[in-house]
Amino acid sequence: MSELFQLLKRGNKSAMLAAIINTIIAIIKGTAFMFTGNVAMFAETMHSLGDAANQFFVFVGSALSKKAPTERFPNGFGRLVNLVLLGAVLIVGIMAFETIVEGWHHVIHPSPSQGFILNIVVLAVATLLETFVLFKAMKEILHDIEIEANGLNVFFQSLVNLGRAKPATKLVFMEDLVATFGGLLAIIAIIISHFTAFHRAEGIASMVIGAMMFFVVGKVFLDNAAGVIGQADEEMEYKIGALVMEDPDVKDIQGITVIKEGEDLHVELEIEVDPKLTVAAADDIKDRLEEKIMAENGVVDVTIEIDEEDGVMTWQKRSETYVK
Repeated sequence: MSELFQLLKRGNKSAMLAAIINTIIAIIKGTAFMFTGNVAMFAETMHSLGDAANQFFVFVGSALSKKAPTERFPNGFGRLVNLVLLGAVLIVGIMAFETIVEGWHHVIHPSPSQGFILNIVVLAVATLLETFVLFKAMKEILHDIEIEANGLNVFFQSLVNLGRAKPATKLVFMEDLVATFGGLLAIIAIIISHFTAFHRAEGIASMVIGAMMFFVVGKVFLDNAAGVIGQADEEMEYKIGALVMEDPDVKDIQGITVIKEGEDLHVELEIEVDPKLTVAAADDIKDRLEEKIMAENGVVDVTIEIDEEDGVMTWQKRSETYVK
């Protein structure tokens, strides 16, 4: 049990924070829906419920993925977070379907809803809370990839570097980005429905929110399916390759592979050195490179093979393909 608590302490903090806040938001929205019967509020309630459940599972999965390798599972549990995320998106998918169905019913049979002020206040507060969680997720993304930013640059930098974020942080970011825009859309739809006779606006908003949820489901599913299989991180391959080639004793890189398993990176490297070097000197090069590569964020193990220089520059050709 103590091991479990220690692992939970290492879980993704953005996911845990998002799960707590979205649970509170879901309760508030659900209460408002019970009093008003507003379909846009129903959509937002389902959205927040799905996000809360999803992010809780993500937190648990990110924590358990850090469990140390065992004799039965010598490769560790890094891909566990990808498996949990694949299961978690099913929850969002079901919620998205229900949201679209309810919105369609309201489009076919439009009717005015009650509690205009209550709906606006609840959605405004919920959207502010979602924006807070979104900002925390943005900061977490930049922390993961060691980038400093302030103000609006936090938003732009997190969007640009989203692909480099940890799977759990990426999911929280995408869900809360959709939740924030969904809240604003629901507010606009309720205002239109209240001040005009176009009551279908709430149903249309519900369907759009459901469609955005499905987009998150599709994106997260594809990303984590690749993670379960074992996806190569080409950007990190280039970065580590450039780092290795800075060593004066490394003549070339025959092969380099960086496999991403959850939040962990596994590096396999084959380098060429001067054939005149002694075994002890080659061993020193290997130790030196291992220390440098292990210092990179996310790298958990390094395997280095050493071969003699063959006179053909393999790394130069490969690095040109990375630049392209």
